[in-house]
This record gives sequence, structure tokens and C-alpha cells, in this order.
Amino acid sequence: MSEAGKSPSSTGQKFALSELAPRIISALILIGAALAAAWLGGHWFVLFWLAAAAMVLWEWLSLIGASRRRFLCLVVGAAALAIAAPLGGRGAADYGIVAILVAALLLAGLAERGRRWWSVAGLGYASAALLPIVALRGSPVFGLAAVLWVFAVVWGTDILAYFGGRLCGGPKLWPRLSPSKTWSGFAIGVLGGALAGLAVAPAPVNNWSVLVLGLATGATAQAGDLFESALKRYFGVKDTSSLIPGHGGVMDRLDGFIAASLFAVLVGGLRAGFATPAQGLFR
Repeated sequence: MSEAGKSPSSTGQKFALSELAPRIISALILIGAALAAAWLGGHWFVLFWLAAAAMVLWEWLSLIGASRRRFLCLVVGAAALAIAAPLGGRGAADYGIVAILVAALLLAGLAERGRRWWSVAGLGYASAALLPIVALRGSPVFGLAAVLWVFAVVWGTDILAYFGGRLCGGPKLWPRLSPSKTWSGFAIGVLGGALAGLAVAPAPVNNWSVLVLGLATGATAQAGDLFESALKRYFGVKDTSSLIPGHGGVMDRLDGFIAASLFAVLVGGLRAGFATPAQGLFR
């Protein structure tokens, strides 16, 4: 049958599958790499997330149109992240934050007018992609368990929101920012992510407490997704890059994760102290 003779539904299904296949393959590769780094821990884990944070910073600088000394800005920012990451993993995140603040001042001086504060914000965003998850993994109690829990909540939320929204449809969540997101997808995703987190939480735990925390973390992940959608809409781009087939850029893949891991480390730190934030997640 020619293309003209094909039914719209069959053409649409093929188009959907052609988009879904690279998305699934890329996701499986990234999930495998993230799990391997989490299991190995130590320097391997820090290097994995340092590379991701550096790519986030580069994509942010490209997104905002920072042309003047962009590479130098990246070097300064990446150097600060490389200093801050191991400190955060050893419970000395305050010293790491000092390094980030010094680099932020340098970026404000290096960036062109009109892009200075956007460049500083990019370093803050890249830091949020790195320092919280490193602090969680570096916790002496429940370090690995906390990282796996965040993974489960974010991935569960993302996957079930994607398929739940397409299956159930209904009113849009925020059509001006993200036309494809629905309230049904949001609800299914957040609940599914919370249950996935509960399934991998270390025993024994207070199931209701971990479930409620999972719901809040999943909702925060969705908010992080919407934040990046608003940012891309403001600068008039669809994806932050084309680095990851089916997903766009590293920022596109980590938007919800950045918000969720930051939220998790804040909650855990307030409960058990910022030297051992992972322990606070499962109290």
C-alpha cells in the first residue's frame, strides 16, 4: 500500500513508534550508566555527575545565547563544580558552595551584558544537578539507598506520566508551557513514582511517611520539568541540544531529576543534618 493509501491511524502509529524507539533505547542506556555509577560510588559516581553537570552548564550557556567567552565561562564553572563535588560527597558542602560563589562572581564578569545573571543562574542550575545527588550518595547511612530511591521516584513519575497522559488524556496541566502534559498524566505519574520509591526503600521504614515524601518529590520533579519548559519557551527553543536521541539535551533529560534531588537533600538535611541527608529521607 502506498503512503497515500495508508490510513491516518497506521501512519500515526508508525510515526509514534519511530519516535518512541530511540527514546526507549537512549533511556535504557542512560539508566544503566546511572545505576552503574551509583553502585560503584566514590570517584566514579562524582565523575559521572560532574560530566553531566558540565554538559548542563554548556547547554544553558548555549540556550541563553552567551557568545562572548562561552568556553572560558564553561571552564571556570566546571572547575568550580570539580572542586565542590568531592567536598559535598564528604559532608563539607559549605566549602563547595564557597567555590561555586567565587566562580559565579567570575562568570558575572566574563559574560556579556544582558547575559551576566543568566550565566550565574546557569552555574547554580548545574550545581543543583551535581551537589545534591553527590551529597546523598556520600551519606554514611543509606547513601546508595537514597540515590536509588530518587531514581525510582523520578523515573517512575516520568514514565507513567508520559504513558498515563496519552492513555487517559483529559484537561491539560499547563498548555501554555507544555501542551502535551495533562492532569491525568501528572496524577498517574506522581502516584506511580511514589509507589516505585516505596518499593525500593530500605526496610524497615515508615511506609506512609516515605509514600508522602515520594508524592511530594514526584510533584517537584514535574515542577522541574515545567520550569525548563518555561525557560525554553522564553528563549524560543524546542530542545537544549540534540545530544540524546529521542530526548534532546542533557538538561531535557535531567530537568525533573534536578528539582527532585534538590528537594530530597533539603528534606533529608533538615531531618537528619546536611552531613547525612540520606538518613533523613527514611526516618
